Amino acid sequence: MTQQTGITVMLKAAKRGDPDAAQGAFQAVYGELRKIARSHRRRWQGNHTLNTTALINEAYLKLASPAGEPWSSRTHFYATAAKAMRQILVNYAERQSAAKRGGESPHVSLDDVTPAGEEANEEVLALNQALEALGEENARSVRVVECRFFGGLSIEDTAEALNISPATVKREWKLATAWLYQRMRQ
Repeated sequence: MTQQTGITVMLKAAKRGDPDAAQGAFQAVYGELRKIARSHRRRWQGNHTLNTTALINEAYLKLASPAGEPWSSRTHFYATAAKAMRQILVNYAERQSAAKRGGESPHVSLDDVTPAGEEANEEVLALNQALEALGEENARSVRVVECRFFGGLSIEDTAEALNISPATVKREWKLATAWLYQRMRQ
């Protein structure tokens, strides 16, 4: 059994509620999730919203929930992880933005966060708004962006996760990035 097949088997068993499989799956995917989370931190120009460990743990808790969607493969899991990380970053940015406007500050351990610049929160929220608008026109483009940008997946892995061709991923990625660039400049 290859490592990729083993991860898929463990992820499916974990989803069914097997605690040993859940532990093994977490250990198997942790390194890749860490790379994805680190790439998010670098994207926000040095202003970190959640630290890498907190982002990974939050995403994995969301993914390991029995109520979440079942995964068909390792790449599908990473695509779902990308979406979860996007949601976590947006939720955190919204809470920070609300606190800035006089809302009640969230109760968060200092071990879980590092200081975030207002600019980074605004970038996350602006990107999320642009993605929601794009989703109204082309939901598949949003999934491609989630996989490539938030998930750090390759073109081939994105194609496999979304069950589309690599050429379609390239086309959707090009269209989405141009559309998002124009939207965020406004």
